[in-house]
Amino acid sequence: MSTQNVIGSETFNYKVVRQFTIATVIWGVLGMGMGVFIATQLVFPELSFNEFFGYGRLRPVHTNLVIFAFGGSALFATSYYVVQRTCHTTLFAPRLAAFTFWAWMFIWAAAAISFSMGYTSTKEYAETEWLLDILITIVWVSYAVVFFGTIAKRRTKHIYVANWFYGGYIITIAMLHIVNNLEVPWSLAKSYSYYAGVQDAMAQWWYGHNAVGFFLTTSFLGMMYYFVPKQAERPIYSYRLSIVHFWALIFTYMWAGPHHLLYTSLPDWTQSLGMLFSLILLAPSWGGMINGIMTLSGAWHKLRTDPILKFLVVSLSFYGMSTFEGSMMAIRTVNALSHYTEWTVAHVHSGALGWVAMISFGSLYYMIPRLWGRDGMYKKSLVELHFWLATIGIVLYIASMWIAGVMEGLMWRSIEADGTLTYSFVQALASKKVLLIMRAIGGSLFLTGIIIMLFNTIATIRGRVGVNPPVPVPGYSNTASAPAAEPAKA
Repeated sequence: MSTQNVIGSETFNYKVVRQFTIATVIWGVLGMGMGVFIATQLVFPELSFNEFFGYGRLRPVHTNLVIFAFGGSALFATSYYVVQRTCHTTLFAPRLAAFTFWAWMFIWAAAAISFSMGYTSTKEYAETEWLLDILITIVWVSYAVVFFGTIAKRRTKHIYVANWFYGGYIITIAMLHIVNNLEVPWSLAKSYSYYAGVQDAMAQWWYGHNAVGFFLTTSFLGMMYYFVPKQAERPIYSYRLSIVHFWALIFTYMWAGPHHLLYTSLPDWTQSLGMLFSLILLAPSWGGMINGIMTLSGAWHKLRTDPILKFLVVSLSFYGMSTFEGSMMAIRTVNALSHYTEWTVAHVHSGALGWVAMISFGSLYYMIPRLWGRDGMYKKSLVELHFWLATIGIVLYIASMWIAGVMEGLMWRSIEADGTLTYSFVQALASKKVLLIMRAIGGSLFLTGIIIMLFNTIATIRGRVGVNPPVPVPGYSNTASAPAAEPAKA
């Protein structure tokens, strides 16, 4: 790149991006490995051989490692990459960015240990105790300072839409974390919620549901709006639609949480509000999916030969499916059948594996060669193999849990003429053993895929020194350095 095309001697700060990228893959192996283990425990309970390795202790370890350690690291890595590329500047406060990495690693290593010891708030998506909650708050404020500081010093007039999604998620997660985790310390390792009873449940889901809406959806849409156009080498299908997509999600997702509390002591109006907004959410969700998939217009042929693009497009397909399913499950009568069954588990993992993990894999495969100055991954064939293992694994997982869930729901509410239950709980449990085995097999295939990714990553970066390319002048385009996509006309 000639000197007239770069801004002085300024280079992108890829060091922290590289650190989070490697951490993402490692946490993915650990978190998904734990998921396969606890799935196997449900088939062979004897694997719960002591209190530290019981299902009840390890389930929160799995949940937090895959969502916050794996998913969170992927978001840190991609947001730090995207905000630099699209703003044509280096990261604001690089030492603070380095702090976010080391502190985030410490938090989830400490959380995994404390959960296995039985220290948990018991609130899903907010299970860490008060000391770790305080540290999470400090890290998140630091993250916001780095991200928004970088946007403030941008050399482009326009703020690319991916940054709106990343920024929206950062602000909303800060709010949900503070409100949902208000607690009274009891000891160094234990605290109790500030709220009581029904109020606690409402706070958990009205705010905690935003972990689904923003940590697992809006944030990863930031990935979609950058990496899909870049990998497809096509402008986003409709830039106007992407803006509508953003504001519609921001205004709607916040109100959907109470759908988790149907048929509880929560007032009916809150339950109905959650159900209504969950149904409304279908429109902007599918609008975003269509926007991402239609970006391939004129580039469909690339799907035959590009496994990275396959990851990205299939992730959007699962995004569409999961958001449709979520809206349907929020309908009160459907929820009466699905709630507390394996159907909910199928839905959660179609989103977590099909959407979150697959878009992350595609984005990481895009970044890794560029972060270490390679033309591509070590073996393209291994990326292809990873794609098919992951896809088949997801299908086995969610199909088995769909069947198990519907069967459970029907068995639980089957009643004889005299009013007694047709089936005992034990009978319902025994009937899904084969399906639980299928789920464990599907999870094992998915885990095998990310282990292959770890090998491919190590082979790609072995013997390589990370590169920090010069910051290009806004508007300058160079394929090798892969500057950010510019807004396209709708």
